[in-house]
Amino acid sequence: MIVNRFKLKEDVVSYSLQGMGCSAGLCAIGLAKNLLQVHPNSYALVVSTENITGNAYMGNNRSMTLINCLFRVGAAAILLSNRPSDAQIAKYKLLHTVHTHTARLDSSYECIFQEEDERGHVGVTITKDLMAVAINAIEANLAVLGRLVLPVSEQILYAANCLARRFGVANVEPYVPDFSKAVDHVFPHVGGKPVLDELEKSLGFSEAHMEASRMTLYRFGNTSSSSIWYALAYAEAKGRMKQGDRAWQIAFGSGFKCSSVIWEAIRTIGGGETTNPWTEEIDGFPVATKDIEPIPYYFEPSKKKEV
Repeated sequence: MIVNRFKLKEDVVSYSLQGMGCSAGLCAIGLAKNLLQVHPNSYALVVSTENITGNAYMGNNRSMTLINCLFRVGAAAILLSNRPSDAQIAKYKLLHTVHTHTARLDSSYECIFQEEDERGHVGVTITKDLMAVAINAIEANLAVLGRLVLPVSEQILYAANCLARRFGVANVEPYVPDFSKAVDHVFPHVGGKPVLDELEKSLGFSEAHMEASRMTLYRFGNTSSSSIWYALAYAEAKGRMKQGDRAWQIAFGSGFKCSSVIWEAIRTIGGGETTNPWTEEIDGFPVATKDIEPIPYYFEPSKKKEV
């Protein structure tokens, strides 16, 4: 559709990553990075979309109806380039991409699963393993990311903690590295209020770190793989992205997959851009969301135990 609409040349290479879930946008960034490394003087266009029409569930299974309530339609387009001349107009430099896939575990593979209900209606089942699976995938992702971005002092503390717990030298709690020493902005995937609450608690994020994602959830809902771009646009509209700032986007979804991308702002990005979805209403945010209750979730019991 994009190739036809914009009459792109015959040598364009197109990849469809549909069905990759909420982490598809950052998976696509990783793919674009790899392609640009072997195709000099090129562009890569990443389009992240969520269209709930095709996945609407028409049955009565309580767990499967959650998809109808949780997601909203949204889209974002990101243009990447390896042309030296584009450095003058680019917003960000791509520093790192880290992707983690845990589908070898049955609990991960089945916690978000498309299947038919008892009457033949196709829907998506979400099991009670979701939160535990998500945290495990995120921890595995952070173990790799930490080696790339954390200062040496934090890496030493983390390694010492792991050794102490592994060999029983001391009875200590797992050490959560302070990623605020490596990045200036954090944009977690907008999976829902319980998901954001759990991330804030488990990873030690501050209210300031979570503001962009919480406001995105409040204003636009869960737009799946495009939600992290709405969160980044929020920070831009607020004028918070300064030259040299590092931004960390982290997304996760069915599979179970977790992806992290680190960007560095090449220049200060002010508000007022006409292409920013927040521009006309940014002065009305943030709003208080602490007392807003999430929609009632119903998860199916776990299907299998690991063997």
